[in-house]
Amino acid sequence: MDKIKIGIINVSDRASKGIYEDIPGKAIVATLKEYLISSWEAVYAVIPDEENQIAAKMIEMADEQGCCLIVTSGGTGPAKRDVTPEATEAVCQKMMPGFGELMRQESLKYVPTAILSRQTAGIRNNTLIVNLPGKPKAIRECLDAVFPAIPYCIDLVEGPYLECNESVVKPFRPKV
Repeated sequence: MDKIKIGIINVSDRASKGIYEDIPGKAIVATLKEYLISSWEAVYAVIPDEENQIAAKMIEMADEQGCCLIVTSGGTGPAKRDVTPEATEAVCQKMMPGFGELMRQESLKYVPTAILSRQTAGIRNNTLIVNLPGKPKAIRECLDAVFPAIPYCIDLVEGPYLECNESVVKPFRPKV
């Protein structure tokens, strides 16, 4: 069986130019390594806040690289350059607004500005795309909140079976 592929995209003008270290992308990889016991590999990119480049990278990771999950960080705020949700909506056939709702609800426990976040998620063919905030602490908080639903969502879109380290995260799958 082929190794499971997971796309990780850090959307950041400064990190893409090497001005900032890519800490958010590394935080996603570290978290997924804790969550998953399935054998998987990261398909990784750091790109600027450009809607067409974000959309093109999502399409490449989903359609050409065969990623079952793409997790983005950054570009979800209200600033003019924040266009990750627009790129996600442009490439997905189905939007999954519950992911963004839950992430904002979780983040509101820590910061009142969570209402400014526009995180979302959607389905492109057999791929779930989830937009996370750009701060490593918020990335972990949001992933901890939504990840229990991710393996079953990937099951439903006919992606690979993700096995989790249940001492870290307990995925929910209905009893058959």
